[in-house]
Amino acid sequence: MKTHNKWLTAPLAAGLAAALLSGCGTEQGGAGGSGNGVRVGMSDEILATDPAAGYDPGSWLLFNNVFQSLLAFPKGGSEPEPEAADKCGFSAGSTVYTCTLRDGLTFSNGNKLTSEDVKYSFDRALKIADPAGPAPLLSTIEKIETPDERTVVFRLKVPDATFPSKIASGAGSIVDHREYPADALRTDGKATGSGPYKLDSLSDSEATFSANSGYRGTARLKNDAVTLKLYRGDRSALSKALTDGQIDVAYRGLSADDISALENSATTGDRGIEVTQGSSAEVQHLVFNMKDPVVGKLAVRKAIAHLVDREALVEGVYKSTATPLYSIVPAGIAGHNTAFFDTYGTPDKAKAKKALRAAGITDKVKLTLWSTPSRYGPATDQEFKAIAGQLNASGLFDADVKSVAYDQYEKDIAAGKYGVYVKGWVPDYPDADNFTAPFFGEGNVVGNHYDNATITGSLLPKTAAVADRAATADEYGKLQDLVAEELPLLPLWQGKQYAVARDDVTGLEWTLDASTVFRFWEIRKG
Repeated sequence: MKTHNKWLTAPLAAGLAAALLSGCGTEQGGAGGSGNGVRVGMSDEILATDPAAGYDPGSWLLFNNVFQSLLAFPKGGSEPEPEAADKCGFSAGSTVYTCTLRDGLTFSNGNKLTSEDVKYSFDRALKIADPAGPAPLLSTIEKIETPDERTVVFRLKVPDATFPSKIASGAGSIVDHREYPADALRTDGKATGSGPYKLDSLSDSEATFSANSGYRGTARLKNDAVTLKLYRGDRSALSKALTDGQIDVAYRGLSADDISALENSATTGDRGIEVTQGSSAEVQHLVFNMKDPVVGKLAVRKAIAHLVDREALVEGVYKSTATPLYSIVPAGIAGHNTAFFDTYGTPDKAKAKKALRAAGITDKVKLTLWSTPSRYGPATDQEFKAIAGQLNASGLFDADVKSVAYDQYEKDIAAGKYGVYVKGWVPDYPDADNFTAPFFGEGNVVGNHYDNATITGSLLPKTAAVADRAATADEYGKLQDLVAEELPLLPLWQGKQYAVARDDVTGLEWTLDASTVFRFWEIRKG
């Protein structure tokens, strides 16, 4: 099973702020912002500078600012628009996608960017197929043609209406064919792109970026440079750096307690600190191993679904910096419904007991919930202890919690050792497809042995072929209802995005939306 590094590192609540179709290019952008340099801190690491390898939030932050994609998500929007492309569109149903590049594109090293580089970038990512890379997002590509320097034609294996969204993400980053080997990753730690910024330096603790004077695209830079401080999981150091004035913005990493305290403090403004909240489509699920001798029984899963109190979790553990989630497609994404609330309602001990008794289960159900705070944040253990407490308080369960390091956690899931475990998800693109196909499609990333022929053989192919994404609501509704009925997992919460900044910083509201793209160029200081 592929290790998917876009699994959420922590609820955006507990991990502060935490990455489409066709048309003509919007207003011409450019580099050379007039604002001062901005210092941003986050608790994540940057695991890769090569787009063929990175699939984690820190790496995609770098990709979204240093590299161009043919398309990009506009601020506050979920429909991709041309970026390196001047226009793009489907023909032959949703199986041929053609883009025409902007005129005059160059990489930050001065080299010309042509259709050859676009084809090379996608072919390379697919050929390398790095286990921690985005190749699975590009799997519908059959071949790429370049009839001239500005035209790229993608011929797809199957209809894929979400293809524009996929290539608008970090997976669509365009690299210089002269600087990146065709069949191996670049290993010098440098990055050469055509995006709004250049990567000037990178160490374990800091990345520095400056405006790319040769950039041609839609972004309009509000600053000349960004210094990204990397606190590598040290949340207290991140918090202290903000309050001490060592950074201007804290993004991804403050705890739920920190956020709640700042939001509710009457003195926050007096201290020159402001909290900005944005929308988010990041989610967390309780996952059930369908082959487990205990939770492999539908009655046990139904009893759990009748007992878990999401409101208590988000209020008690996450201080309301997340919201209860009642379906696999989060609120704010087209096609969302409330299938799990409609099916199981509010917590109800009597219904849980009835489900167990109907299956002949009369003894307390012994259960272990598996957690990994090293990946999903320290609040994960607290959350799972709260869930175990809810189950045990019913008198129907004897549940405990065990916590392991992430590397061991993933190995044990692959080996089928866990019955119940946690998974979180950072979307690659804001479409219901990205909350369903990775979880329930062929070779799903959840690793829970769930397979439903209606989902894989009918619902997913049908929704993938519909260019009008709003027209997929009925099919996605059926899919969500089916998952609620069969319970391969239980949605828990949907995160909120936050950034906390000094009060002379503006523009953060345009960096916190469901696209998960943290737009350096929108931030202005002073």
